[in-house]
Order: sequence, then C-alpha cells, then structure tokens
Amino acid sequence: MYKVDLTLVEKQIKWLPEHVVVKLRKWAIQVELYGINEVRKIPGFHDEPLKGDRRGQRSIRLSISYRAIYSEYETGILVLIKVEEVSKHDY
Repeated sequence: MYKVDLTLVEKQIKWLPEHVVVKLRKWAIQVELYGINEVRKIPGFHDEPLKGDRRGQRSIRLSISYRAIYSEYETGILVLIKVEEVSKHDY
C-alpha cells in the first residue's frame, strides 16, 4: 500500500501554476493506486534518482521548469512517499 504525503509542500502549492499542481496531484493519485514502481515507468514524469547531497531522493518532472523532489519510506506494509520540495529550475 502506498501513501503520498504532500504536507511539506502545501504552502508552495498555493503559488504554483495550476498545470503544475494538477500534474503533481495526478502523480500522487497514480502512486497511491498503482504503486511507485509502476508510476516510475510512465515516461511523462521523468522519474530519476538524484546525486550528490540529495542522494537517496528522487525527482519527477512537473513541467519544463518545475520538479518535485521526494523520498520513499518503508514502514511495514505502507510505503510513504513524502514530497519534500517543488522547485523551479532556471533553464
């Protein structure tokens, strides 16, 4: 069973473009329905592991400019996906 926790980014979500919020919520729903391993296979999210100081975390692409950074925690039968940051990249 999977649970996505967006509490750390609730304040950020208020200021994001609507299409970014929609894609983040769509990703969260899909993770809870199908599991993170299946959702990682969807090419539109570009799910990838991070390196350096963020080793152990992963990111998904919400748009050309926005990424969500998340961590995965196993707690018995529940896998908690905690979204820790939504950031805008300057490209």
